[in-house]
Amino acid sequence: MMNITYMAELLATVSERASRLVGLGPKPRSTAERGDIAALAADLVSHRGEASGVAIAREILARYDALGTDEKVRFLSGLVERFGPDEERVARAVESWRADPSPVAVSELHIAAEPRRQELLRRLNLAPGGTLALVHLREDVLDLMGDEPTLKVLDIDLVHLFSSWFNRGFLVVRRIDWSTPANILEKLIEYEAVHEIDGWDDLRRRIEPADRRCYAFFHPQLADEPLIFVEIALTTGIPSAIGPLLAADRRPLAPKEATTAVFYSISNCQQGLAGISFGSFLIKQVVDELKRDLPQLTTFVTLSPAPGFAAWLDRERNAETSPLTPSDRQTLDLLDRPGWHLDKAVTDRIEPVMRNAAARYFLEARTPKGRPVDPVARFHLGNGARLEQIDVFGDTSPRGLAQAYGLMVNYLYDLDRIEENHEAYADKGATAASSAVRALLKRDATSRELV
Repeated sequence: MMNITYMAELLATVSERASRLVGLGPKPRSTAERGDIAALAADLVSHRGEASGVAIAREILARYDALGTDEKVRFLSGLVERFGPDEERVARAVESWRADPSPVAVSELHIAAEPRRQELLRRLNLAPGGTLALVHLREDVLDLMGDEPTLKVLDIDLVHLFSSWFNRGFLVVRRIDWSTPANILEKLIEYEAVHEIDGWDDLRRRIEPADRRCYAFFHPQLADEPLIFVEIALTTGIPSAIGPLLAADRRPLAPKEATTAVFYSISNCQQGLAGISFGSFLIKQVVDELKRDLPQLTTFVTLSPAPGFAAWLDRERNAETSPLTPSDRQTLDLLDRPGWHLDKAVTDRIEPVMRNAAARYFLEARTPKGRPVDPVARFHLGNGARLEQIDVFGDTSPRGLAQAYGLMVNYLYDLDRIEENHEAYADKGATAASSAVRALLKRDATSRELV
């Protein structure tokens, strides 16, 4: 880390000196002066010395950061329009390939087809803080793409480059505990996306006790910015609800008594890295870390939300034709009552109907591409996990009720079957599920036949 800091400081010094050489000062720019950011981009992508290039890159990123939304749209759209491939070079490469479709000709065609934007982005990345600045730039692209669909081209370029820059080989896994620097701990509170962290006391309960673990991936260029982190509870069995794991008054478990590691929250921290997968690598590496520290652990599971379940169930309830029976629909209408989850008589009635419906949701509901409709399911099943257990009313927080009527599930990472499950999912879209979950689907089908 010290070497990385030294290099960053050295790069910043070189950039400042080069700025003076090329007439770019650190002072803020007026709106009129910011108008030449596109000219600077064209200058950067042309042939220049490395030092001056770093200075120009820093200036471009600083000016971009100061732009308003409309100005950013114009600049980003300009990158799409004016920094595409060299069309004449592409045409020559195509003709050469047609005349002689050799590997060399194919390679030249590939190089010629690369848009100049990608080289521009690579050079911007050389600026001090350039990597994080480009991650934030992609956040803008994602936010603006709905109204500016042409920016999709720029997004493709960024994803292509980020997939290389954030390759697993560059990432470092670090354990987060109460001794971790406060600036990083603050980011955990900010970035937690599954179960909100209610301030410092709540964070301390999640990472300080001996039966709690937290790990995060970091990139050398973003040393104080976690990319993704996972929170883990050590238990003696597979939990069916999140409340007891997060309770302020719970009694910690001695780590040597634990048999199960529960991954109860996985949060991506950088919106600009959406679509760049880190989670599968993080889980597998953390399992290795836990096995080394606590060899008595035999079970590795998640306690996961089902963020699409409520919307899917509502569509099923309102559809003219649905596997739901009239009796099922009548029972599920109880979900519309305020405070329904606080009435035990109501939850007892809803529970079997919702459990059976959940089995259909995970095992039968599919996207047009033939994958599970639930995004969390796609993530864990794609990693080789198995759908192990359905937990009705596992999360009765306002968020849990809104997104899934309280439903949660456990995915089991069976270390001996991960690769087999992954291959089956990747090749055939097969969902690995426990016999208990599959039995729910059969029971639901039988009950419908009797109606």
